[in-house]
Amino acid sequence: MHSELKINTLGRRKTSIARIILTFGNGNITVNQKPLDSYFKYQTLTTKVKKPFLVTESVDKYDIFARVEGGGPTGQAGALQLGIARALVKVNDENKTVLRKNELLTRDSRMVERKKYGRKKARKRFQFSKR
Repeated sequence: MHSELKINTLGRRKTSIARIILTFGNGNITVNQKPLDSYFKYQTLTTKVKKPFLVTESVDKYDIFARVEGGGPTGQAGALQLGIARALVKVNDENKTVLRKNELLTRDSRMVERKKYGRKKARKRFQFSKR
């Protein structure tokens, strides 16, 4: 590996898109110019984002600079997780089997079902009145 590493990847989840830049560093994760802990309110989301590093045993080896757009916090965290996992595969191909085993390289294709006409939501109906 060479000293100047800069890897660009993309992660998606629901309607969120995360652009990731991975460089050598000491574990700093910056999301939309904010530290990870202040960007996401909940600890569960920050641990979700850090999971690819824990699985590949590369905590505090790389810095992440991410731009995230669209969706809510859960979708954005999922998009970041996928983007980071893809970046770690680009760094070292041996990470691929470990990440695949932990289901971190699969794009979650579930999307919100569209609202149908004559219904309150996608499947919910208006209250039925017999009389």
